[in-house]
Amino acid sequence: MQVANSKEHIGDIILDLRKNDTSIGFVPTMGALHKGHLSLIKKALQENDVVFVSIFVNPTQFDNQKDLKNYPRTLDRDVELLKTVSDSKIFVYAPTVEDIYGKHPKAKRFDFDGLEHEMEGEFRDGHFDGVGTIVKRLFEIVTPDRAYFGEKDFQQLQIIRKLVDKNNLPVKIVGCKIHRETTGLAMSSRNERLLPEYKKAAPFIFRTLQEAKKKFGTKSATKVTEWVKKQFEKNQLLELEYFIIADIETLKPVKRKSQSKKYRAFIAVYAGEIRLIDNIALN
Repeated sequence: MQVANSKEHIGDIILDLRKNDTSIGFVPTMGALHKGHLSLIKKALQENDVVFVSIFVNPTQFDNQKDLKNYPRTLDRDVELLKTVSDSKIFVYAPTVEDIYGKHPKAKRFDFDGLEHEMEGEFRDGHFDGVGTIVKRLFEIVTPDRAYFGEKDFQQLQIIRKLVDKNNLPVKIVGCKIHRETTGLAMSSRNERLLPEYKKAAPFIFRTLQEAKKKFGTKSATKVTEWVKKQFEKNQLLELEYFIIADIETLKPVKRKSQSKKYRAFIAVYAGEIRLIDNIALN
């Protein structure tokens, strides 16, 4: 398996591949790979000749420097895990911060037509400028035909679609279903950092989302939101940061349900110091 640490090396690999009209899929990650990542990579391999996987903990999308410092970095283990999927059709791009940003990592400013101000944008200052900066840069370096993103970060997925549309980037964005642990907990690199008692408690998040979906069939968004808040008030280990039912196109909270629109419920919860997010389609 080829592991490139510079955009020049990646560029040489891509140049050789393109001579043979090779189609390229791309899965950008921050490493600490798990089965959720592998599900994206397997889908990408089904639809492309080869797949590039970037492993890069992007400093410009962290508003919490402690979170950045503590984010797991497990490149050697990640590469071994990728080899179990394919040793010859996967290429790894594991750049340094300087290779991506030069000596001064800084996010560019983006206008995502208001998507960036909802939910995560409200609680994580500058986060989506960082996401837009790194994803656009990686697209320019890897030049993929298709790029794959999980629906666990649904807001990010919609923002990347907007990024591609507004910048006329020649890449198709493919959204993939949330991969879950057997308990229902959405797979995340952060799950590895959960203390045992929080790991045991965390599946409550998805169970609550499932029940909220049932209630949304007959109750208003306001009533469902109130019910979810009460459930977390009774939970001694998990702290609710937000629960929002939103239009999937605008990501704005729903005031009154419409039969012509699609909605999702979005949630962010603290399990000790670890912040977990999840969402579920409601209709």
